[in-house]
Amino acid sequence: MVSEYRRKVVVGEVEGRLRQLIQAMVESNGWEIIALETMPDHVHLFIKATPKSAPNSIIAKIKGTTSRVLRNEFPELKTKLPTLWTRSYFVSTHGHVSSETIKRYVEEQKRTQ
Repeated sequence: MVSEYRRKVVVGEVEGRLRQLIQAMVESNGWEIIALETMPDHVHLFIKATPKSAPNSIIAKIKGTTSRVLRNEFPELKTKLPTLWTRSYFVSTHGHVSSETIKRYVEEQKRTQ
């Protein structure tokens, strides 16, 4: 998930609250977070979900809910951005690469920034 205009808004209290919201959504939908790393302007998220959960629906739920809640709780986000997230995202399955490799990649993103 990428912030609109790549603004560095996923920091401090916003980052902490975003992690809480994602965790709550994942648990309430029966999914599992394998890896979650936040950067100031984007998020890497590796989720295990059932085949009945369409990837585009998962992303739409997470982006929609987090944008609405964060913009209400942190009014400064409303003045900085017309929307919190861009409409784009990347989704892939891990059929050709092990879960451990993907998890390691996501976790290493924070260190390379």
